[in-house]
Amino acid sequence: MKLFLNRRSAFILAGIALVAGFAWVVARSGPLAPVRVTVSQVARADLAPMLFGIGVVEARRSYLVGPTSAGRVRQVAVDVGDAVRAGQLLAEMDPVDLDQRLASTVAAAARAKNAVDTAAAQLADSIARREVAAANARRYDDLGQKGFVSSSVTEGKSQELKSAEAQFAGAEAALAGARQDLARLNAERDGAQQQRANLRLLAPADGVVTARDAEPGSTVVAGQAVVRLVAADSLWVRLRLDQNRSAGLQVGLPAEIILRSRPGQVLAGKVARIEMLSDSVTEERIAQVSFDTSPRDVSVGEMSEITLHLPAIKQALVVPNAALRLNGGKTGVWLQAADKLSFVAVKAGTTGADGRVQILEGLKEGDAVIVYSERDLAESSRINVVSALAGS
Repeated sequence: MKLFLNRRSAFILAGIALVAGFAWVVARSGPLAPVRVTVSQVARADLAPMLFGIGVVEARRSYLVGPTSAGRVRQVAVDVGDAVRAGQLLAEMDPVDLDQRLASTVAAAARAKNAVDTAAAQLADSIARREVAAANARRYDDLGQKGFVSSSVTEGKSQELKSAEAQFAGAEAALAGARQDLARLNAERDGAQQQRANLRLLAPADGVVTARDAEPGSTVVAGQAVVRLVAADSLWVRLRLDQNRSAGLQVGLPAEIILRSRPGQVLAGKVARIEMLSDSVTEERIAQVSFDTSPRDVSVGEMSEITLHLPAIKQALVVPNAALRLNGGKTGVWLQAADKLSFVAVKAGTTGADGRVQILEGLKEGDAVIVYSERDLAESSRINVVSALAGS
C-alpha cells in the first residue's frame, strides 16, 4: 500500500513538472511569448538627404534629316557611327526633271532681262521724240500767234506732241511690265535653285549618325527621315523619380551617375531641367540630368542609376527608416514607455543616405521607438528588448 502511494505521488509530481515545463516553453517560445524587438532612441543628428532613381541616356539635340518633298533617294553618303560636321553631305535625292526646269527658268529670266533692256531703249527713244515734239509744238505755236503759219499746222504739231507723250507712257508701262516679268522669273529661278539645293541633305550640326532609315532607290515622302543624327556633346539622362519621394527636387542639385556599362565608375552631373508633365501611370516625376563632363563611348538608351544629393539638414530629429510602420491607415512608430507600447502617428520628412528619416511632428528627443520586431505588434503585446534580431 505504501509503495502504491509513493508511485502515485511520483506520477503526480512528474505530471506537475511536465505541465510546468510546457507552460514555461509556451511562455518563452510559443505564441504567448514576449515579442523580441530592437529599440532605438530618437536623437538629433545632421541629415544628408538624397533622392534615387533610374534613368536612360538620351540626346538633348537629335536631328531627323529628310527631304522637303517626296522623291527617290539617289545616294546615302554616310553610315551608322560616322562622325559628321555641320554642312557635310549626308544623302542626295534624285532631281528627276528639276535640272531641266531650272535651266528653263534661267533661260526665261535671261530673256526677260533682254526684254527689260529693249523696253528701256524704247522708253529712251520715246523720251527723245517727246522732247522734239514739245519743242516743235512750242515753236509753231509762237509762229502761229504771229501769223506766219496757219492754225492747221499749229494743231498738227500739237497732235504730234500728244502722240509722243502717249508713246512715252506706253514705253514706260512696257518697261515696268518687263521688270515685273523679270522679277517673277528671277523668283521662279531662285525657287528652283532652292529646290535643287534641298535635294542635297546636309548635316545641320556636328554629330554622329545613329540610323540610316532609307537606302538608294527608296522612295520617301516629305518629312520622312533618311538619316538620323545626335549631337554627341549633348547627352544627358532622363531621370524618373517616385512622386512620393521627390520632395526637394530642384534644378542644380548635384548628381552621381552610374552607367550600367560602368558599374564601378561614378560620373558627376547635376539636374539640368525638371519636366512640367509627370507620368500619371507610373506616378513618377521626370527630370533631365546633365553630365559635368560628357563621357565617351556612351550609347543612347543605356540605363543608369542616379543619386541626387539634397542640401544637408543640421541637427534634425531622426529615427531609423525601419521604425516607420503603417497602422490603421496612418504612418507612425511604436513607442516604448514604461514597458508599454503605444502607436504614435508621425509626420516624416526627408530620408538620409544612411537610412535615417527626419521626424517633423509626433516625437521628441530621447523617445524609445521599436525598430525591428519578430512579428506584428499591438498595444497589448509583451516585448523583450534585444540587441539584434537575426536577419535585421
